[in-house]
Amino acid sequence: MTPTSIILSRTDSIGDVMLTLPMAGLLKRAFPGVRITFIGRTYTKPVLERCAHVDHIITLEELEAGDAVAILRDLNADALIHVFPRREIARWARVAGIPMRIGTSHRWWHWVTCTNRVAFSRKRSDLHEAQLNLKLLAPLLEAPAPALSELAERSGFTEPPLPDRIRGWLRPGTRTVILHPGSKGSAVEWGLENFAALIRLLNEGQFTAIVTGTQAEAEHYRTVLPLGHPRTIDAGGALTLNELIALIGASDALVAASTGPLHIAAASGIRAIGLYSPRRPIHPGRWAPLGRDAHALVFDPACAVCAAGRPCDCVQRISPQRVLALLAELPLR
Repeated sequence: MTPTSIILSRTDSIGDVMLTLPMAGLLKRAFPGVRITFIGRTYTKPVLERCAHVDHIITLEELEAGDAVAILRDLNADALIHVFPRREIARWARVAGIPMRIGTSHRWWHWVTCTNRVAFSRKRSDLHEAQLNLKLLAPLLEAPAPALSELAERSGFTEPPLPDRIRGWLRPGTRTVILHPGSKGSAVEWGLENFAALIRLLNEGQFTAIVTGTQAEAEHYRTVLPLGHPRTIDAGGALTLNELIALIGASDALVAASTGPLHIAAASGIRAIGLYSPRRPIHPGRWAPLGRDAHALVFDPACAVCAAGRPCDCVQRISPQRVLALLAELPLR
């Protein structure tokens, strides 16, 4: 079968969506002219709009508010791939009569809603999340999974122009570093004390530090971080996602845990420094950022506590000086 229209469904977080974009790139390469529709969430739509491989976006919220079956049927899709399984989307796709519906074999409802079920385990695998996604392409493509370096080049991601209101944050003669301390609970965090120490080190050198996060995260980090230096900018709660994406693309580096902004930074080609626990399944082997200048740091890859799968704070023992060394390599603007 040579499909002309394929739906990718992934309705979870920004980072997960970013690691799904290479899937669309590979489908475009395999089937020139294929139309890719992506089902995501309203808050991830700005990310999807920056992907050259995504032709059409439908949000889960739009499906829930309307006639989901009719919306899906009108796409005349040849296949729908449940990259992130949702029972209601699987049901809608079946009723809509989409000919090929691909999901994993370990979700019981996929046995009654999917035409093709692929057997693999994300939790036990040594593969990266972006490579695991590609296993769902097996009913469409008979090809080995590309290396991570190739997947990084297949995201099709480009950042929007930088708005004038934040252009002045990029100061000549410095390196612009975005610090994103929070993760909304999606990762084991480095800790505000480490970010505070890093900010003090950056203040001593030729850096502009921009701290980002949601309004709620900002209210928390403002109680700990030293934000009074003239080259430290507090942008917490002040940016739309589009503006954050633009700022990331115009900066020199970003430091964060395994979060959406880290994966955006990696895809944008700037230095993306991720701070990770080596504990499965949250280790960098599964969730490292993909990009030409991406770095995933752990304190001790052989941490016995993490190897046993127990909660551990070893990520907080990654030294700020180690992060600074990577930042100091960057050229001045």
